[in-house]
Amino acid sequence: MHAPHWLGTEGEKLAARHLAGKGYRIVARNFRFHRNEIDIIAHDGKVLCFIEVKTRASLDKGHPAEAVTLRKQQEIARAASGYLAGQKNPWIDCRFDVVTILAKHMDESSILDYDLEHFKGAFMTGEGC
Repeated sequence: MHAPHWLGTEGEKLAARHLAGKGYRIVARNFRFHRNEIDIIAHDGKVLCFIEVKTRASLDKGHPAEAVTLRKQQEIARAASGYLAGQKNPWIDCRFDVVTILAKHMDESSILDYDLEHFKGAFMTGEGC
């Protein structure tokens, strides 16, 4: 049985590699603002993306995207506001994405086979993004 933290960390690595391969410029990983965290912050061209990564080993508890609840979205939005407040241009165009990874085959230290989905603009807030 794989610990959830290990699985999440591996999923974030796969997501970052996927995004970089698609031309995203990653500027931060695991950004924390108070008790809230954003897994990946990256530029997609001129758009700043706040990206939540959800990784699951099975669909027993539903699709990984279902874990990005309204409460989780609000936490990500708070962290994004904190990040933007520290930037030279806090009025940059931004969006919230979700990357899901369903691990199909793993060994003791890595995810060997998986399905990855990238939901651009997965949710919006009234906070300006």
